[in-house]
Amino acid sequence: MTAELNWESGEGLLGIDDPAAWDAAYERGERHLGTAVIGLAFNCPLQEASPRIIRAMKLPEAAQRGFAYTAAGTTARLNGELTPELYAALRSAGPGRRSIAVNAVDDTMTFVPFRQLPLWLKGWKIASRVLDKLETWRLEASYALIDTREALRRRRSRP
Repeated sequence: MTAELNWESGEGLLGIDDPAAWDAAYERGERHLGTAVIGLAFNCPLQEASPRIIRAMKLPEAAQRGFAYTAAGTTARLNGELTPELYAALRSAGPGRRSIAVNAVDDTMTFVPFRQLPLWLKGWKIASRVLDKLETWRLEASYALIDTREALRRRRSRP
């Protein structure tokens, strides 16, 4: 499949299955390395894809770095685990909601069993669930208040 890769247009890169081809393209400074690393996540074992995903997370072009984080999330979805190096790369990206890594971290928290998560990610998962529950309660209370207000208005408007 690797012979059909078009590094200029990006065509066929999601089918890349040869880490050595990605490495050679990286050394040549090819475009679309982030796109190709998603292909590696789909088509290669975790141990082979992981170092390339981490390298792609450091690419100069923001869009291609974003694809590298997508590859990390894809890896978590497909394998139910990440390498320690990938966990470290996600952690160094920061857990902020505006971070480029947020979807990859969310995928990791969703598809990797809790007992296999590193301690920092377990804490974030617990905090995230607590914040989500608090937001749910706030919204439910807000909706109940709006419904009560509307019911009182309808009652007052009756002759």
